[in-house]
Amino acid sequence: MKVLVLCGPESTGKSWLSGEIQAHFGGVVVAEYVRHFIDQQCRDTCYADVPTIARGQLDWEDRARMLAPELLILDTHLLSNMLWSRALFGACPPWLEHALLERHYDLHLLLSPQGVGWVADGQRSQPDLADRQVFFEDSHRWLLHHRQTVEIIDGDWPQRSANALRAVERLLEDKMPTCPTEC
Repeated sequence: MKVLVLCGPESTGKSWLSGEIQAHFGGVVVAEYVRHFIDQQCRDTCYADVPTIARGQLDWEDRARMLAPELLILDTHLLSNMLWSRALFGACPPWLEHALLERHYDLHLLLSPQGVGWVADGQRSQPDLADRQVFFEDSHRWLLHHRQTVEIIDGDWPQRSANALRAVERLLEDKMPTCPTEC
């Protein structure tokens, strides 16, 4: 099983690309739990919700891992929970990072906010490109610091799709770099 994570700031195409990748290669997609949580609660989140949201994301991921598909596509993972918790509330439960580091991910596609516009959807909160760029840089820094295999996906929508599909093809053919680094 290859585990692929799409990560980065909001409104960069993570959910859309997850669907594109699944349509092209098959596999199982795990959606972003926080969206489900907000829809169910009908309110903004608070710091006390962070553990519940993180556990929900992990539960969805674990259920999908038990299916052992050839390709597991995660629309997000705990890195987003950690960064959003710090950005919104100035703190993050320390166990989130430990739980994230205990898991194996074969490839992170880090989506840049450059080249695509922000789209409001009732849950997004970073319309300014500069704020999304900071989230991108924080994600990139964390992934590199923790020696995660990462490939940056940028450009317009067709470029993102083509670049992501090529990266996943390399992943499935075992042609990814052997050392965790930026491709």
